[in-house]
Amino acid sequence: MPDTRAISLTRRGLLAAGGALGIGAALTACGGGKDGEATAGATSGPWQFKDDRGQVAKTEATPKNIVAFTGMAAALHDFGVEVKGVFGPTYVEDKAKGTRTPDVQAGDLDIDKVTVLGNVWGEFNVEQYAALAPDVLITDMWEKDALWYVPDESKDKILKLAPSVALSAADQSMPKVLQRHVELAESLGADVGSKKVTDAKAAFEKAAARLRAAARAKPEIKVLVGSASADLFYVSSPARPTDTLYFKELGVNFVTPGKLDTGGWFEGLSWENVDRYQADVIMMDNRASALQPDALASKPTWAQLPAVKAGQVVPRVTEPVYSYEKCTPILDDLAEAIENAKKVA
Repeated sequence: MPDTRAISLTRRGLLAAGGALGIGAALTACGGGKDGEATAGATSGPWQFKDDRGQVAKTEATPKNIVAFTGMAAALHDFGVEVKGVFGPTYVEDKAKGTRTPDVQAGDLDIDKVTVLGNVWGEFNVEQYAALAPDVLITDMWEKDALWYVPDESKDKILKLAPSVALSAADQSMPKVLQRHVELAESLGADVGSKKVTDAKAAFEKAAARLRAAARAKPEIKVLVGSASADLFYVSSPARPTDTLYFKELGVNFVTPGKLDTGGWFEGLSWENVDRYQADVIMMDNRASALQPDALASKPTWAQLPAVKAGQVVPRVTEPVYSYEKCTPILDDLAEAIENAKKVA
């Protein structure tokens, strides 16, 4: 799921790995509850939320000055909750033109209306963060207790300034992760019973049924999840990311690499060995940190892969924005790819 390949095996594992969610936790009134429960959409009075670390964030009133990881902010936006600041991949800059466009992880955020504290891994402006007078910091969690895009070297300073909330982005199926985002958004005042949200959930469930039917109709179609860098091609395991976990539950037939990194995320292959695993469809990491298929023309071994020759390469949303409206196209796109795929491997 992760990105910059030269930082560390753990970091690289997370950034290449996504490149390689059972609904029903109850909402409770302010004052706490069982594991997984959250304060029901209060707009005044004390607020608290128990996150996926088992930690309870508390404030004297429902947070208004929210700072979040970009993908989390985009999900909250879709549920009707706005943030003041973001950190993580937010924009792609064209220095020659002097312009910047939203990163894929920014969803429908208006990136000109939020304070961007950092746009790349390791970048987080603590002074700007403090100036926002944050009520709460919210992010993802790919590994236990590790706050996504909160730098280790400044983590202690950051966490002293406001309570934090972390929701799992791995090891749980997509519907469960979506439900946790619903609970968080409701605790922050969102109307998750609105027609917009309920219609979006219905569309998600319809797309899931379509993917299940496609996988059932073509069980022979093998799908590989990949991510490319200049030196290595990463074949991701479907066992940990929330999306591929769910796709497996729906019946999708995935390639599972045999020699995973220590985190269980991926196997890195040299470009000479990129054909180790044969597949009929290749899903390629769509993040700005990964090389995209049109940049791989100089890799002759890539061009010879059966799925590439057959034109059966599709984008993979490695770090989904966890709202129903953003996850639905992910299901539909994979269903369409399988529906149209020919057996080529």
